[in-house]
Amino acid sequence: MRLRYTATAACGALALTAVLAAPAFAAEGDFGYRFVGPNGKPQSAVLHDPDSGVCVTLPEVADPGASEPAFAPHNGTDAWALVFTGPDCSGDSWKLRPHGRPASDRLKLRSVVFLGEAED
Repeated sequence: MRLRYTATAACGALALTAVLAAPAFAAEGDFGYRFVGPNGKPQSAVLHDPDSGVCVTLPEVADPGASEPAFAPHNGTDAWALVFTGPDCSGDSWKLRPHGRPASDRLKLRSVVFLGEAED
């Protein structure tokens, strides 16, 4: 019985080591967006060098029942950004080009994922 637990623990440690050893890529640059703060006034926030391939729910607008979505995203990173209308990369999505111009205030978002390095 003890051997089974030891083997299970060893396999778990090996799997964790493999995950942690996998290279992590970051989109280089800044991803900015605006949101309405608790005082009712527009505010700005920036994600600096965000990880690629990881869904980021914007903390200021994570709860659809308590806040308006963020707006006017600006992808200043070197990676494509896929923005979503819902938290946890759910809902409708739009792709923003690397080093693009700021999007319109009409583009609403609550989460984003960066798709790796830009392709030329």
